[in-house]
Amino acid sequence: MSVEKEEKAAKAASPAPEEPKPAKKPARTKASGETKTVKAVKPSTPEAKPAGAKAAEAKAAKPAASRKPKADKPADAKPAAGDKPRAKRARVPKPAPAEEAPSEAAPVEAVSAEEAPVREATPAPEVPVQEPAAVEEVPVEEASAPGPEPVPETPRRSVAFIGSECWPFVKTGGLGDVMYALPRALVRQNCDVKVILPRYRCIPWQYQEKMVYRGAFGMDLTADGRSFYVGIMEYVWDGVVYDFIDNEEFFSAGNPYTNLVDDIPKYCYFSKAALAALNFLDWTPDVIHCHDWQAALVPVYLRTLFAGTKLARSKAVLTIHNLKFQGVYNIPTIRYWSGLPDYVFNKDALTVKWVDANMLKGGLTYSNAITTVSPTYAWEIQTPEYGEGLDAHLRYHSGKLRGIVNGIDYGMWDPRTDENLRVNYDITDFLERKRQNKLALQEELGLERDEGKFVIGLISRLTDQKGLDLVTAIMPQLLDGNTQVVILGTGEPGYEDAFRYFEAANRGTVCANIMYDEGRSHRIYAGADALLVPSRFEPCGLTQLNAMRYGTVPVVRETGGLRDTVEPYNIFDNTGNGFTFDRYDPWLLLDAVNRAKTLYFTNRWCWDEMVRRDMAKDVSWDRSAAQYKDLYLQLTY
Repeated sequence: MSVEKEEKAAKAASPAPEEPKPAKKPARTKASGETKTVKAVKPSTPEAKPAGAKAAEAKAAKPAASRKPKADKPADAKPAAGDKPRAKRARVPKPAPAEEAPSEAAPVEAVSAEEAPVREATPAPEVPVQEPAAVEEVPVEEASAPGPEPVPETPRRSVAFIGSECWPFVKTGGLGDVMYALPRALVRQNCDVKVILPRYRCIPWQYQEKMVYRGAFGMDLTADGRSFYVGIMEYVWDGVVYDFIDNEEFFSAGNPYTNLVDDIPKYCYFSKAALAALNFLDWTPDVIHCHDWQAALVPVYLRTLFAGTKLARSKAVLTIHNLKFQGVYNIPTIRYWSGLPDYVFNKDALTVKWVDANMLKGGLTYSNAITTVSPTYAWEIQTPEYGEGLDAHLRYHSGKLRGIVNGIDYGMWDPRTDENLRVNYDITDFLERKRQNKLALQEELGLERDEGKFVIGLISRLTDQKGLDLVTAIMPQLLDGNTQVVILGTGEPGYEDAFRYFEAANRGTVCANIMYDEGRSHRIYAGADALLVPSRFEPCGLTQLNAMRYGTVPVVRETGGLRDTVEPYNIFDNTGNGFTFDRYDPWLLLDAVNRAKTLYFTNRWCWDEMVRRDMAKDVSWDRSAAQYKDLYLQLTY
């Protein structure tokens, strides 16, 4: 028994690391106790402390204090390679009686206490090495923990959108896209949004059958006190509430716009009924956002006939989507159907040319803020060339005028998921897959199937505003044997016939689709190499944004939103995302197209880089919605 005890004592005395190994954890815990965060990260260390520290606590506090650096550092620095197997062997013998642990620990602690002054000198520089290692663990664990869902930092605001059309219920132009996409983007900007629309008979039944009746009332409208029915039908979709104003007398026509004689009474009724519906529903928004002349009387009603209601505290914003359309008619007719007081029919409000009333002008006068759909257009409409007779009025109200570029809805316009395309693609694989879409488009439209051809798309309303006289003037020069042209749209008969002629004279090279097909427009964006937008004036334009999203290079005139969204290509530093021309001249348009074709055929790498820049450009509604939210906050603070 004495021999066995001597052997055990020899083993316990010679391998100093034998005890520090299990004691290393408590020692490190104490050493790292200087850093609170490490203590919290390693809660299991106290279990190791009692195993080897009972004797230390029984002896004295000073040896324990001197053992801190010793137990931590010598375990890492002092033991030789041959000691490691013994350390493992020391963990295995669990059958050893618990009573022997203090007797074994005593000599070890005595040795460590004696050697502490010697070993403390060497591990001193190593102390910061271990502390940073422990500190590094803390942020890793904190970062891995899932945080709360991010909440928009800006305060919440309630907004009522009032307009004459909204996709997918009814759409005739860009206004329908804005009324659909902007409210949804504002919901993501921490806004409560309600959209108020007329309940046209042409709204598809799949939406009408889901509408919920919210109530009805009678409303005095005309100057002689005639009362009209106002019904409210509600439809909720993706966080946006759509309230439809129901009246068969005004909205039973097949199309939203018929003629000015019918449209003036219709939209006088709609503007007043929209505000009356908000009162009826007892919903007072912070901001009432109106769009174009069809809702331009809303700010006028708000500051006159509704001045004594709760809605009077709401701020009014009026957005001009196209200044060309203003709702002008003779004063007696608008005075009768609107029921507005006589004092608003003056030269500073509704009156123009002494005998006519301008509904848009009245809205500009009484609104708290005016926006257009691009900064350049906001400047242009203050000039006689683009002001449509209201340039002086807009210069007077320039302090509340600003431009915010439109965006596009990535849910509708995404080449990665677009079901209308033959092959989906993104910025990583467009080189091959866009070529496949070009061949599919050529096959669909009866064009010569040749991926080497330069395909130009034109998707537009066929009107003078869109610069189509420039296109028809240079069409013979465009068709040089290496170019194909695809047209999609309807409009003025003269342009429709002109493009039909070019198709008949150039079979396999020109395709004129005198129609509007949503799916085909997506395939043209995906299959064309370039898109023409040579507008005479363009408040914003969405086609060039759609084209860039699909990797089709825009060729545009520098006006309105086209100037704000398309940066001209610079051949010297290989920058820009399109080709532009300034003056309204057909030969400048031809020059811009030829510059695009030259780059396409002679330097395909630079062309592909430009396509990549276009697809990477952020043209979503999120940026625009953030600017509108800032405007709402400025008005309501």
